[in-house]
Amino acid sequence: MRAVVFEGYKTFPVLTDVDKPSPGPGEVLLKVAGSGACHSDVGLFHDFPADPTGFLTPPFTLGHEVSGWIEEVGPGVSGFTPGEAFLVYGPIGCGRCKPCSRGQDTYCQNVASVGYMATGLGRDGGMAEYMTTYARNLIPLGDADPIAAAPLADAGLTPYHAIKRALPHLTAPGATALCIGLGGLGLVGVQIIRALTGATVYATDTKPDAIASAEADGAIGIPSKGAAETITELTGGQGVNAVFDFVGAATTLELAAASVAQQGSLTVVGLAGGDFAWNAFRLPYEVNFSSTYWGTIEDLHEVVELYRAGKISPAVSVYPLGQALDVYQNLVDGAVSGRAVIAPHGT
Repeated sequence: MRAVVFEGYKTFPVLTDVDKPSPGPGEVLLKVAGSGACHSDVGLFHDFPADPTGFLTPPFTLGHEVSGWIEEVGPGVSGFTPGEAFLVYGPIGCGRCKPCSRGQDTYCQNVASVGYMATGLGRDGGMAEYMTTYARNLIPLGDADPIAAAPLADAGLTPYHAIKRALPHLTAPGATALCIGLGGLGLVGVQIIRALTGATVYATDTKPDAIASAEADGAIGIPSKGAAETITELTGGQGVNAVFDFVGAATTLELAAASVAQQGSLTVVGLAGGDFAWNAFRLPYEVNFSSTYWGTIEDLHEVVELYRAGKISPAVSVYPLGQALDVYQNLVDGAVSGRAVIAPHGT
């Protein structure tokens, strides 16, 4: 079968032939419906000079936002029907530690015993015609379109987890939120805040078309130039109750810090790796300044419920597997709006 393989750091991936996998104990084989192309993949092959974790050792097939149809089940697996559609929870932990018992495999305490981080991140992922995963990691999609749903596994789950943690700051009358960076995660983040709360949502990006997309989902768009001053004016000098930085660059961290209200919440979601020099006077008092990473399997069930209810709908562009490398180059060039999804078996 064909797959997009990450062969080394600072090395562009290749589209090549690999062996079709077989499901082991507790696993299923999925016929891949859709696989989202995420900027985290670009970090692997374009940005990082080496493995930042020790558990992302190439080669492996990319793709950690995956949906698919049951093709085959491994030993010990029952209750699945061939052709059923599922979304894949990407993180894979040991299954025994406290975080894993909460479905929070992202924070597994025994990663060394697993040997990789997640599907498509150390373990072969979904940028292929077929892939295996554990039956435990499947979230049923019912009659929802699995190709369009693929980005929910990260671009839906990651902002949902961050927003869910900050909900106490968003439920009071007159609450406000700011989404910085309106790529795949940020645009879904706007939809999630609107679906879960009555907060006024501000949204900013360097791209006018991204701001227009956020405005179409009910946000108040703010151009990136002079954004801090605009937010100060719009909030009467008080700042925003909950800020979500979906980029994590030095410039966006500065904007987030300049925009958050006293006793507010500032969550860094993006992994650009920017630095922020904190001291007691850089932020208003009692700001909850934190970061998040992906989310729990329970969160992903809730994301799918929102999707199936029509409350959130990622903006996707669908491409065949043969164009996957072109899509990744477009990601490198910053030329992708919303989420690009690879559909290995067509639409």
